[in-house]
Amino acid sequence: MADIKLMDEVYHCVISSFVEKGSAPHFTDLARTFSVKPEEGKVLLHDLLATGVPGWAHPDTDLLASLGPFNNLPTMYRISVDGEQRWYGQ
Repeated sequence: MADIKLMDEVYHCVISSFVEKGSAPHFTDLARTFSVKPEEGKVLLHDLLATGVPGWAHPDTDLLASLGPFNNLPTMYRISVDGEQRWYGQ
């Protein structure tokens, strides 16, 4: 089992990226944020998803598709804040 404190930090990083940029970070972004190699960024992503959070990677990839409540791909569930729509829900 991955370190819970670290997984909290990874979760916060991913959700913050959705809020600030409107999209999920790439695993290389996670690697840069946590000062690890890209392969370790993939591990961080998959460890986070293995915790049971409501999220998943695109099938057979290391790319984040969704992490509740956000979805990285357009869906019919559009999220707007102050009249700005740049997010999609699960």
